[in-house]
Amino acid sequence: MRIFTGERARWLMAAGITALAMTTNAQAQTTPQAAREIKGLLDFVEHSQCQFVRNGTEYPAPQARQHLEKKLNYLEGKNMVTSAEDFIDLAATKSSMSGKAYEVHCAAGSQPASAWLKAELQRQRQPH
Repeated sequence: MRIFTGERARWLMAAGITALAMTTNAQAQTTPQAAREIKGLLDFVEHSQCQFVRNGTEYPAPQARQHLEKKLNYLEGKNMVTSAEDFIDLAATKSSMSGKAYEVHCAAGSQPASAWLKAELQRQRQPH
């Protein structure tokens, strides 16, 4: 086994990191099914009669959808979303600024947004 030092070692490390990044980016593609499921979740949010609570402030459903779409677009630009679960966990669970969990206030009561969306995802996945 040969050990490289100096400039050659730095070059090899940079090449390895670049190759790893390219491999990771190539793998992190949203499948058509995941894209449909995420769109279904966004539609569900928008058409719900619930208020979306973010950092202590209530927002109507259409505004909640817009916010979640912005977060989704950012995450997709970084190739971080490959599934509807990724969308829920990374975009729809908590504020990336404050770390506070999102909630929804519906006629039936309040609950964490992540639980609400995961239940809807399971409902959407049920055979019709």
